[in-house]
Amino acid sequence: MTKRRPEQTSPSKQSPHGLDPQLLRRVVVEGIEPQIDGGRFPIKRTIGEGVRVRADIFADGHDAVAAVLRYRRAGDQKWQEVPMALVENDRWEAAFIVETLGRYEYTVDAWVDRFASWRQELSKKLGAGQDVSSELLEGAALVAAAIERGSLEASDEHVVETLRTLEGTDTAVRRAAAALSEQLAAFMSARADRSQATSFDRVLEVRVDRERARFGAWYEMFPRSATPDPSRSATLAEAAALLPYIASMGFDVLYLPPIHPIGRTFRKSRNNALTSKPTDPGSPWAIGSDEGGHTAIEPGLGTIDDFDAFVAAAAAQRLEIALDIAFQTSPDHPYVHEHPEWFRRRPDGTIKYAENPPKKYQDIYPLNFESEDWSSLWQELKRVFEFWIAHGVKIFRVDNPHTKPFRFWEWALGDLTREYPDVILLSEAFTRPKVMKYLAKAGFTQSYTYFTWRNSRDELVEYFTELTGTSVREYLRPNLFANTPDILHAYLQRGGRPAFQVRLVLAATLGASYGIYSGFELAENVPLHIGSEEYLDSEKYQIRVRDYQRPDSLAELIGRINAIRREHPALQSDWGLAFHRTDNGSLLSYSKRSPDGRNLVFVVVNLDPANMQHGFVQLPLVNWGITPHATVEVVDLLSGERYFWRGEWNYVRLDPQDRVAHILHVQLPGPLPAPADHA
Repeated sequence: MTKRRPEQTSPSKQSPHGLDPQLLRRVVVEGIEPQIDGGRFPIKRTIGEGVRVRADIFADGHDAVAAVLRYRRAGDQKWQEVPMALVENDRWEAAFIVETLGRYEYTVDAWVDRFASWRQELSKKLGAGQDVSSELLEGAALVAAAIERGSLEASDEHVVETLRTLEGTDTAVRRAAAALSEQLAAFMSARADRSQATSFDRVLEVRVDRERARFGAWYEMFPRSATPDPSRSATLAEAAALLPYIASMGFDVLYLPPIHPIGRTFRKSRNNALTSKPTDPGSPWAIGSDEGGHTAIEPGLGTIDDFDAFVAAAAAQRLEIALDIAFQTSPDHPYVHEHPEWFRRRPDGTIKYAENPPKKYQDIYPLNFESEDWSSLWQELKRVFEFWIAHGVKIFRVDNPHTKPFRFWEWALGDLTREYPDVILLSEAFTRPKVMKYLAKAGFTQSYTYFTWRNSRDELVEYFTELTGTSVREYLRPNLFANTPDILHAYLQRGGRPAFQVRLVLAATLGASYGIYSGFELAENVPLHIGSEEYLDSEKYQIRVRDYQRPDSLAELIGRINAIRREHPALQSDWGLAFHRTDNGSLLSYSKRSPDGRNLVFVVVNLDPANMQHGFVQLPLVNWGITPHATVEVVDLLSGERYFWRGEWNYVRLDPQDRVAHILHVQLPGPLPAPADHA
């Protein structure tokens, strides 16, 4: 939340006529970037990233202006300062690095630099051969005033000598030389008269997360399906046997759908059928039964002790567990009996179940966030997060947050991230763009995106330019899921195994964070019916036993791509993405470079999973600091093949039956200039 700067008044100038002394502050500070909605929401960074701040700073007349970027960790008393530099056209900038989790604050101060103004005037008059006797005495007065503003260090002895020279009778040339020395300029800059400084009227914020908020590969798995017997749920201990397999593919996060007791009332059967059998496991999102609610474990999976052991086993494989948080209940949830006031009721007194016409969810009751007892409900739901945090979970995927009040999320996530700054929260909101963006501003660390529905070159270029090249990137971190239990896009249904390879490469290289749902590596692509994005025999309603050792599995490719991501810093950030021209609309070409400019990856993807496509792609050699006709060495990180490309335009041929993409490491002669937006 933005903070207003306390008003400051100058102790040296008090108007005898009652005018506000602040009227004497001549410098204007405006147009500060980055800031979100006038500073209402924080921008986002991860530890070690830079914050480059730009501002329009100017004053009337021709006096010189000086400015500093001020920053500190929230709660610290002392501000750090970085001098701002003039870039062009009254646009100034400076940067700082965030080094710890939590919140940082930043703002800008600027003032008329009287000594620099005097120095400029003196230089011009000397150059014109004019008499500067009076100007030298004016400078002496400025230096004397600076000396009076604080005690001198031993290293400042030269300033006293310079003052004597300015006030003395030596030649004007020698006195001017002393006045224009860099030593004196540095001293005066450090002791500038800032009594009439203009302070930007707000203190802006940065939310600093850990690296996993910026970069990571997610794998989604229903633990109950890790069973050799489809007639019963796997236990968490049995599911733990799959952890080495998931880790071998290079994933960082294992995301579990809800693991709570499942209600029996209106339990759904296979393919969302309304009539269930006693053996149907039900949908994990129909949360709650006599065995407990949001802080309990489905008995078929085990106990809370079993869950703790599962988390520990995952950690041993360098996997973090992410849990689904779905704030809804089955009709059998303890909340229904203990807090009936937390639900909306129809005129006949029955509780209204969830609907998204034409879909009906008779097995789910939505919570009433505006009930008369809303405060108790809100506190209880925040406690659900805290319960699982206490059991070692620091990553949450939040189901349908756009159907809950924004103010709830601002309050709950604000409190949680202040108390637990290492918590990561992924917003599962496939909804209108402005709603998705507001949820990101309101506190969600990452967001699902429209990536699934962006399949053509133009669609991908337009969408990812918005995500990575506009102010959206300051607060919305995309997590590119190639599929989910709810979404099997027609591109995957029709394109077969090559389509899965295409979407994998795109997700893993366009985005620093991406995910797949179990079965993706097996190219599962049969829909419920033509025109549906639902899976046939959806795992949401039944146990699915899979053969993960199938010879046609994409597991090896996934593992290689995740290894490439770890080895190349360019792929560990959403920033640094640039699209490049091709002469074939089915070929998508783009590059990503690391913040320090030392790592550059160039990707070419055939978006047509059915046909060989070929053509020429353009390398932006000049932007890379390479002459337009030079030979560039590139190494295909998937195959190990080495190519020597000459000039800007080079030929590419991609047959999806052989390979769908090149992921190329560009061998640079030296580091690229760092992107202007990286500190």
